[in-house]
This record gives sequence, structure tokens and C-alpha cells, in this order.
Amino acid sequence: MSENSTNSHRIGEVILDLRSISLSFGGVRALTDISFDVREHEVRAIIGPNGAGKSSMLNVINGVYRPQQGEIIYRGEHRHDMDTHAAAKSGIARTFQNIALFKGMTVLDNIMTGRNLKMQSNFLLQALYIGPARREEIEHRKKVEEVIDFLEIQHIRKTPVGRLPYGLQKRVELGRALAAEPKILLLDEPMAGMNVEEKQDMAVDIHTPRRQLKAGLRGAGVPVEPAGRLLKFGSGRHCL
Repeated sequence: MSENSTNSHRIGEVILDLRSISLSFGGVRALTDISFDVREHEVRAIIGPNGAGKSSMLNVINGVYRPQQGEIIYRGEHRHDMDTHAAAKSGIARTFQNIALFKGMTVLDNIMTGRNLKMQSNFLLQALYIGPARREEIEHRKKVEEVIDFLEIQHIRKTPVGRLPYGLQKRVELGRALAAEPKILLLDEPMAGMNVEEKQDMAVDIHTPRRQLKAGLRGAGVPVEPAGRLLKFGSGRHCL
């Protein structure tokens, strides 16, 4: 292994720090006084039974839910909560427990949506597909093709996502998240519903991009590398 490769896997400084996060829906407590951090180039896994608050925690991190109490420190910036657009723009990408893809669009076009926030041309230029908009889209498509090659899904790149089996749809959703070139990648039950072979392929797909990512945080179901840290949830509480 080269020195550069070794350095890329070294655990760095804290990039995400959550302090005393509490989230309630009416009288139901989803998260209670949860604190943890994620470091650069680190892979952390959240484990726990159904209803323990794993997905709720990911939703807090990327701004879908806003906690009633607590503080989020992301890349040195203190926030009471996150905004979904700001989270995506600042480098937080995610997949979902229930697949959230455009079923009538092709695999390539779905992954292309992961580049949306990186496009600078205005709507008119994009609609006319001229000048800088055309050049920009060509560059973004090159990035998308790299993701497709990495995931080894070239044979389905022009296939509408709705025609694909569940396991391949999960890989497409991962591809869309990777296309955003995130600093932190949140994976919510990325292997749910997959067979053994699909899980093995997905495990490789998840662990390989570590040298490009700042950090990764994922829900249950993914093998944790020796350097990874576990975060155990039970009834909305941090147990370990």
C-alpha cells in the first residue's frame, strides 16, 4: 500500500459533533440527550432495534428533522439545527431507508441529479443547452460515468430505475449520493432487503470511497471495519 493511500485512511479531526440532541413528536420522544462525534476519514455505524431512533438521528443531521434541544457543530460551525439545502450544499449526502429515486428516469439521469447543486449555469442556459451550460453538463456527465464505472452498473445505465430489482435500485441510490462528492455520507439501512451476494457487493461499494470522503455514518446492516466505532441506540438513547 502506498504512503498516500495509508494517509488517506488515517482518522483525523472531528468534522461533525452532536451535543445533547433531543427530538420529540408530540409526546413521543424519538431521541433523548444524544451526543457523539464523527472524525475525518472515519466510518461510524449506528446500531439498535427498530424504533430506536437511528433514522431520526440521520434526519436531524441532514436537516429533515429539527431537534428541540441540542447543538450541531459541522466543520467548526455551530448550529441549533440543519437546513436540508444548506446541509446538501455543504457536503452532506445520504441514502434513504425507503428508496427515493425517480422511477421513470434512467439510471444515468437519476445519478445525474446528485450533481444538481454543483451546476452553476442558470435555468435558461440549461434549457437552451448552449455555451457554458453545455460544457458544464458534459463535465458533470463525465463525473457520473465515473460513478457508474465504479459501481459496475454500465449495463443498466440507460434502463429506467423502476424496471430494476431492489438491490440494483439501492446501488443507484448510493451512486446518486456519491455523485454529489460529499464530505459526509449518511447511509440509512443501505442493505435492507438484499440477498447475500448483493450485500457483499454493496459492502465493497461503501468501504472503497473512504479515501475521497471526509467521513461516513450509516445505519445498521453494514459490516464495520476494525477502525470503525459503533454507536448503539436503545429507545432513542445513546447506550454505548
